[in-house]
Amino acid sequence: MIQWLAAGFAFLAFLGFAARRLLTYLHLFQQEEYDNRRFVAWWAGARAFDKRLSLTLLLIGIGQLVAGAHDPGWLWTGAAGLALIGAAALERDPRKDAKKKLVMTARAKRIYLIAMALLGVVAAIVALTIDNVLGWLIPVQAVPFALVAANLLLAPAETRVQRRYWQEAHDKLLRLNPIVIGVTGSYGKTSVKHILGHILESAAPTLITPGSVNTAMGIARIVRERLGAHHRFFVVEMGAYGIGSIRRLCELAPPQLGIVTAIGKAHYERFKTLEAVASAKFELAEAVRAKDGKAIVAEQTLAFEATRRFAASYPETLVTVGADGSAALTIGSIRQDADGIVVAVHWEGVPYELRAPLYGEHQGRNVALAFAAACTLDVPPPDVVASLRSVPQIAHRLEVRRQPGGPVLIDDAYNSNPVGFASALGLLDVLRRPGGRRILVTPGMAELGSEHEPEHARIGRLAAAHVDVLLAVVPPRVAPLADAFREAAPRAELVSCATFAEAQSWLDKHVGPDDAVLLENDLPDIYERPLRL
Repeated sequence: MIQWLAAGFAFLAFLGFAARRLLTYLHLFQQEEYDNRRFVAWWAGARAFDKRLSLTLLLIGIGQLVAGAHDPGWLWTGAAGLALIGAAALERDPRKDAKKKLVMTARAKRIYLIAMALLGVVAAIVALTIDNVLGWLIPVQAVPFALVAANLLLAPAETRVQRRYWQEAHDKLLRLNPIVIGVTGSYGKTSVKHILGHILESAAPTLITPGSVNTAMGIARIVRERLGAHHRFFVVEMGAYGIGSIRRLCELAPPQLGIVTAIGKAHYERFKTLEAVASAKFELAEAVRAKDGKAIVAEQTLAFEATRRFAASYPETLVTVGADGSAALTIGSIRQDADGIVVAVHWEGVPYELRAPLYGEHQGRNVALAFAAACTLDVPPPDVVASLRSVPQIAHRLEVRRQPGGPVLIDDAYNSNPVGFASALGLLDVLRRPGGRRILVTPGMAELGSEHEPEHARIGRLAAAHVDVLLAVVPPRVAPLADAFREAAPRAELVSCATFAEAQSWLDKHVGPDDAVLLENDLPDIYERPLRL
């Protein structure tokens, strides 16, 4: 009887532990967008399996084996239960203690509850059939895989729910019939969406997908909850997570006008080659062509086989933007000053000076793309020029904050691509006050795949010309950047910080009122805060 009570105690203790540990893994599963393969790959790469509790259970189990029949088994089982309770008490709650907190959406709750049920079954089998404490290692190590199993079990139901939401949004778009403008690209799409949305709002009621919402379910939710009959324009950011992604988004929200901002190495690990990136992004141009619309494309995007083939076959679809004189909108010059970006362009034979209170020379191209798109939508060019002068800064994307009597903070926390990073470095020279230092805080860029090391080394060498103090956050992953910076600027100061909190502490103590501080990228917990279990 006592042994059964001890087994029951261990079972309940495990459920308490699993309830807490599941939240930890669910937090990271959510950051991987509930992608089973990416989550398991992260788990294996980060060696994110339980160690401390498992070692404790292993020692207790070995003690039980050594003792044999001399000691009552319930003592060892009870010790295992106490170990499980202790581990549960030490577990962080990612709903409260995280940079990007766990959000218990309806889907997250469903996955969590099913995973708990599966773990409960495994734990019950262990409690009823295995006398040695070593058996509890099985459910402890099974926790992350319970999430994957729950996700697989829920997949048919999730597909049905998503199909219903998709259809509701699609039908609403067809019924209300706004002019849909799709925006995609390796980088710049959020900025172009933001700039164009501001311009169009001055001409007619306009809805844009907020923040970085760019997936089918995100877009469907915005359409279902926010799109009204009064909206004339709907500007949709479209993210590509593989070949076919953009095509499916265009089926949901058929665009009359498309914008392809750039082809580059952002999210390179998902595509492996730039040709694949180009093919994926130009699915938007294909969708626009099918509706006899126009595609506004940066000249740089036509440097690939698939895009050149499209341009040769359907030249009437494309409106090119670039420095080449043959472009529909020609960019004469881009310059950055303390008040923002200034772009000289020619459109339909007429010169225009575009001024916007935005920062980073790469924003010049984004402003030009938005200008060309608005003009193509029949907004008078003088009205576009006037609207650009009042474009609000984009949160966390080279957002400049001037603090009275304090340093200038350049918040580029949501940037993670080589082009934007390089542009941001030049801004330090523009905004630093006389006598001040140029300070860079960065954990580097994410999702570059095989290009991680060479791209970081290149940025490190570039930073040497623009940075006096480098705060390298999460040193192991940003090492190629830090090493190249140290080699190119041996007299500059290099500070290694394990986390952003540690970097912030350094800034609080050392930043002067004339300094300019660039916060370049802010990694989610899955990159910055490796699990220590």
